[in-house]
Amino acid sequence: MKAAAPVQQVGGYLRGLQQAIMAAVSAVDGKPALSDAWEKSPGEPLQGNGITMILEDGAVFERAGCGFSHVTGPRLPGSATQHRPGLAGAPFEALGLSLVFHPRNPYAPTVHMNVRMIIATPDASGGTSGSGEPVAWFGGGMDLTPYYGFEVDAVHFHSLCRDALAPFGVDRYPRFKAWCDEYFTLKHRGEQRGIGGIFYDDFSEGGFDQGFALMQSVADSFLPAYLPILERRKDTPYGERERGFQLYRRGRYVEFNLVWDRGTHFGLQSGGRTESILMSMPPLASWAYRQTPAPGSPEDDLYRKFIVPRDWV
Repeated sequence: MKAAAPVQQVGGYLRGLQQAIMAAVSAVDGKPALSDAWEKSPGEPLQGNGITMILEDGAVFERAGCGFSHVTGPRLPGSATQHRPGLAGAPFEALGLSLVFHPRNPYAPTVHMNVRMIIATPDASGGTSGSGEPVAWFGGGMDLTPYYGFEVDAVHFHSLCRDALAPFGVDRYPRFKAWCDEYFTLKHRGEQRGIGGIFYDDFSEGGFDQGFALMQSVADSFLPAYLPILERRKDTPYGERERGFQLYRRGRYVEFNLVWDRGTHFGLQSGGRTESILMSMPPLASWAYRQTPAPGSPEDDLYRKFIVPRDWV
């Protein structure tokens, strides 16, 4: 495998996907997204460029950010080689698209999607000089984090995740769904972040063609999976109670991203662009000491019925 052609294919696809997703977001919100092209300065640990597109303080979204990046680095950081120790320290190239949308309405869920490809070039003799054959692998997925649970929304989201993976084998959805449930867990609290979705990492089965095809199928299903849910919930009346609970649960989102998320760690460890890495943070969040919802309340339902691993489809 020569790296140049895969990089061009994946980069072109991801840039087009970013434009399509943010055009849809702007159409729903009525406010245009800011597009911020950036390039790493000479001498920084990473070299490369990207485009951050973000909509803030809109009618529907408090923050909706979608970032494309294409970077190269001299040494793979530890967060990227947990399952590939033979590539530790090898030169690498990474392309990815990551988004997190935080709607204003507490009844509309937060959503996350990320797809990425990493190519590392080890030394031909097993070292790290980068003279060997490039090795590519893929990762990504999408997951939903509601603040108020609705079964119809959870079933819809998971059905689209299942359908996106169906062409690649009947085992893919159960496997990637379980992987998502395991990954998006706040281990320090023993609590799921949301209702999950699908997640996969270090995927290289079938080579570049299979990995790229799976990436496209997952990413192309994002808008059909999320927009119908957003349309159903974005105009639901709410008050201070619902808003307060939304901000409290957003605090859990922040905790996961900073403490457990490998993507955040990879970006910070490798010298990535901090503003883009932390774009996923909600604009407002809150914390309270041992807050417990009233039994039988909608807030209690979220804990008992939704943010627990379940078979939704």
